[in-house]
Amino acid sequence: MRALLVEDEFALREQLAASLRKAGYTVDEAPDGEEALYLGREYPYDVAVMDLGLPKIDGIAVIETLRKESRHFPILILTARGHWQERVRGLEAGGDDYLTKPFHTEELLARLNALVRRSAGFSSPTINAGPIELDTSAQRVKVSGSELELTSFEYKVLEYLMLHPDEVVSKTTLTEHIYEQDCDRDSNVIEVFIGRLRKKLDAAGGVKPIETLRGRGYRFSAVS
Repeated sequence: MRALLVEDEFALREQLAASLRKAGYTVDEAPDGEEALYLGREYPYDVAVMDLGLPKIDGIAVIETLRKESRHFPILILTARGHWQERVRGLEAGGDDYLTKPFHTEELLARLNALVRRSAGFSSPTINAGPIELDTSAQRVKVSGSELELTSFEYKVLEYLMLHPDEVVSKTTLTEHIYEQDCDRDSNVIEVFIGRLRKKLDAAGGVKPIETLRGRGYRFSAVS
């Protein structure tokens, strides 16, 4: 999952970015509202963390602009303790949830995971498709009860496909959601990840849920 992290305090931004990456997120960072607006317009995010007290353009204006331009990814607002008016304004502008500083990183991660799941139509952290069970909180995959050993990128690809079942997902879309802004991206690597996933899923339970649609991408179909 790809996250936009908008926070002007350098130390906090670096700490949160490290925690998000450790939790499996691909993270783009913005230190001010101007950069946040550029990134929010330029890349397809799955979720965003938005501080409201930003230089150049304040967070509420950023949220309002993104919503007016039909950027619908969920946004978690960060506010200072006691600023309840900011929380209300942020939610009315189009934010989806809020967290008051100071906070525990574990709570932020739990809220982000819940926002991503809900935006994809899932309420539980566990997604089931036939014998395949994907735990988004623990980042584990089981097939018929046995855990599947996946690399971090294999997991990211499978998670994205399972969060978008029966949708046609292009290689470009997968590339944009698993690599960071400044990474050297090669969409052909996606074919390698898909190939390895297919072999592992087939070997574990004889399931073949990932379909290739030539010239269009991939589709994850529920298996029985």
